[in-house]
Parts: sequence; C-alpha cells; structure tokens
Amino acid sequence: MLILKDFKLITSKDNSLIKLISKLQTSKKYRYENGLFVLEGLRICKDALDTGTMFDKLIISKSALEKLRTEIEILSENANECIEIPDYIFEKLSDTKSPQGVLAVCKMLKNNTEKIDINGRYLAFENVSDPSNLGAVARTCEALGVSGIILSNDGLDPYSPKVLRASMGTMLRIPLFILDDFAKNLASLPHKKYACVVDRDALSIKTADFKNGSIVIIGNEANGITNETKAVSDFEVTIKMTGKAESLNAAAAAAIAIWEMMK
Repeated sequence: MLILKDFKLITSKDNSLIKLISKLQTSKKYRYENGLFVLEGLRICKDALDTGTMFDKLIISKSALEKLRTEIEILSENANECIEIPDYIFEKLSDTKSPQGVLAVCKMLKNNTEKIDINGRYLAFENVSDPSNLGAVARTCEALGVSGIILSNDGLDPYSPKVLRASMGTMLRIPLFILDDFAKNLASLPHKKYACVVDRDALSIKTADFKNGSIVIIGNEANGITNETKAVSDFEVTIKMTGKAESLNAAAAAAIAIWEMMK
C-alpha cells in the first residue's frame, strides 16, 4: 500500500516557486533559460509516468488532494518534492478553464541532434504556429511509427502547455529535436529531404521513393516552407488534388505525407 508523501504547504502567491511556475506557464524564453516545463492535468501527468519522466515538483490543490488521493499517491512516488497550495492560487497558475488541481514541474531532456538516426524517417515542421496542428501531427507520427519530430527554433515551443495538451502526451514519448538554424542544420543531415509544397508541377508524393534516411518537411500554415529550406531539400513533393481545393490544413497534409513515407 502506498503512503502519501509529506506535502509542503505554500499559501502565498508571492512565494518564489509560485512565481516560477507562473512564468513557466507563459514564457518560452523562461522555460529554456531554466530547462523546465509544466505538465498540468491528471491524465498527462499519469502519461508522463509511463515515459519515466521524473517530477521535480508536484503541486496539488487542496481540493484535489482530498478528491484524488489514490492517484496523487502514485504521482507523488515519482516526485522529488510535493507541495500543496490553496485552490485560489492553483486557479491563478492554471492554463486551463477547469483546472483539476494537479500540476508537475519537469526538467527538459537534452536536445541532442547527434541522436538523429541516420537510417530513420522523420517529420520536420518549419515555423509551425498552431498548437493543435503540432499536437495532431505528433500523434500521427507516433501512431505511424515515425522515428522522431524535427522542429525549427522559431516555431512553437513543444513544451508549451497548449502543445503538450494537444499532443495528449506524445511529446513526452516521441524523440524530439529542435534546430537553431533550421535550413543550415537540415543541410548537415545525410537524410534525403522532401519539401512538401503547393505546386502542381512538383513531384507527386505518391510516386516519391521514400527510403530509410528520409525527412519530410511541412511548412508554416500560412506561408509554407521557406526558400532557404527548399534550397537544401533534395525533392519538392506535392499532394495532388482534384476539385477546387488549393491546399490542405497543415495537420492533414502532414498526415498524408507521413503515411506515404511510412507505408
């Protein structure tokens, strides 16, 4: 039988930890300066347990501690420190409309591009701006067995609360790589690179010969792939469409591209 760990009580909104968490919830810069991110919600925290993610801090509201004792007992076993706070303070920290009262502060994994498998098949997303798109693409990558996701540094932060929720925990499970100089860093990788473009004259993605050591690149929802990234790509591929539709939602285009790469 698990025994609930001792919970340190914090009752002031001016406490340094409370201020830290508040900034981690809203600032990409602050997350990377501190190497920390926040998981909020019972389900995503439970998902994190399956990945071996260790909680640096587990923060629980007073009401959650009373209602979710069994679940919190399990979570607390994976936490370096456990803290209880009043409900009204938790509500100020929360990034959701209906907070469950469960939040964890975790350390980011090291962004080691040397771990990119030379024979792997990857999805690269340049300047993604919609958390729902990134979350949906991440889930598709996991479902279809993609080796990992490559992101540009100037796009969405995969550790932002909205992206973590949209990915339903996938961001904690799938290998993730962030490139400081997207086009230049991609060019240094030995993989064949396929830039997905809206161009009827480009190679049909159905006829592309994807082999191990491939990267499919999806661009920004509004602007597509930059010219710099196109220049370092080996092929420009397109999803041939009928009717009057000129383009697809980025997540839908990515799903089709991933299917073609992995089939």
